[in-house]
Amino acid sequence: MDISVKKGKIFEQICDVLILFIFQGSEHSDDFISTVLKEEKFKGKLCQSVLIRTDGKLPAKRVLVVGLGKKEEFDLQALRRASAAAYLTAKAIEPKTIALEFFSAPNFNAKQVAQAVVESIRLSDYSFTKYKKENGNGKNKTQSFVFVTDDGRILRQAQQGIEHGELAARATIFTRDLVNTPAQDMRPIDLVESAKSIAKGNGAIRVRVFDKAQLEKMGAGGILGIAKGSDDPPYLVHLTYRPKKKTKKKIAIVGKGITFDSGGLSLKPAASMFTMKIDMAGAADVLGLFSVIDEIAPAVEVHGIFAAVEHMPSGCAVRPGDILRAMNGKTMEILNTDAEGRVILADSLLYAVKQKPDMIIDLATLTGACMVALGDEITGVLSNDAKLANRVLTAAAGAEEKMWELPLEKNYKQFLKSDVADLKNIGGKYGDVISAGLFLEEFVNKTPWAHLDIAGPCFAERDFDEYTKKGATGHGVRTLIEFLKAF
Repeated sequence: MDISVKKGKIFEQICDVLILFIFQGSEHSDDFISTVLKEEKFKGKLCQSVLIRTDGKLPAKRVLVVGLGKKEEFDLQALRRASAAAYLTAKAIEPKTIALEFFSAPNFNAKQVAQAVVESIRLSDYSFTKYKKENGNGKNKTQSFVFVTDDGRILRQAQQGIEHGELAARATIFTRDLVNTPAQDMRPIDLVESAKSIAKGNGAIRVRVFDKAQLEKMGAGGILGIAKGSDDPPYLVHLTYRPKKKTKKKIAIVGKGITFDSGGLSLKPAASMFTMKIDMAGAADVLGLFSVIDEIAPAVEVHGIFAAVEHMPSGCAVRPGDILRAMNGKTMEILNTDAEGRVILADSLLYAVKQKPDMIIDLATLTGACMVALGDEITGVLSNDAKLANRVLTAAAGAEEKMWELPLEKNYKQFLKSDVADLKNIGGKYGDVISAGLFLEEFVNKTPWAHLDIAGPCFAERDFDEYTKKGATGHGVRTLIEFLKAF
């Protein structure tokens, strides 16, 4: 489906479906439409819709009126939801052409409006059907979706918004596909191959892959220890993007890449393993970002780093009470093997520090405790640098991805003290999301760093909204894009 913008009169458009937005309590200026809305008791509540056959009264075959809710409560999230609802309702009648009256949103410019609409319709149209007999290919009959405006001054801004929306949606869908793929087909080597395919033929991106033998030489005991129980060997992947103009500024983006998490010998209950293919969502975010990074073209060097590891229980698996040695020589007592993410991230972060970045952001499906604290739609952000945390939260707000900062309470460090090692991999009975953050902080060497615990929102076990359906969400990618666009 092609998405474009053009100048024109909305009621002169020849199309199968014409979409109009209206605020709650407002009336439409067209007498025909206004009469039908009154008959249908349309109030304009958010996502409420009425589909009207025009019977030749207009060039459009049908008009779809969709509510935006109360004007005083309007924001881009409301627009995203309404746009997704409108598109899905229109798509159900299999139109070839859809036209949308370009909406002049209060407090938002044309670029923001177009981007929000495009992202929401692309993401609402997503489905993962690779493993279904009838995989849905070709079912979308819509060939064109056109924004129509009579204000030629905003055409350029709207076109830029469309382009940014397409880019963000494409990166998010790339990530969703990786996370939705079952672990049988998303082994550590498959993450490696995905990184290589992104870099292939792209002069701006370089990839280095460290195998088990190289990890042993590097002393990456955290990665190696967690991988011991699996037949699949571990890897450390390092993607590098360099802008065309030389820059001294570097950013490292680190992802957790556990391709399946059984919990190891501290075995998870059966039901808790149903969705553990998602434990590589942080690494998938890194790959999703790098799939479009040359189009974002930030004026900063970006390093994408993740360890790809499968975590399984076997006679070779790490045991509770074992002590692993990280890349910097610091020892970690493993009391609960199911707190494995922070252990592989220790080595991943240490490798990131070696690149001498100005800042590090990591994304990880790290703790169930974060979901207890914030629910399943909100990412917890913990940082050793207030300025960086604020930049991440600002980017998240721009991307309409929900994030909330949690404290790195220094007094809780005492709970990570081990009698036999430098650290233990679990803290006290409470506040595990903070203990996990404090554990990771031990491996960033005072580099400005922000940790994003995406355990909840990376995978929707129910529909979150009209454009985020059950399954992998790609949460985090759009925030990273917004973050880099600031450079």
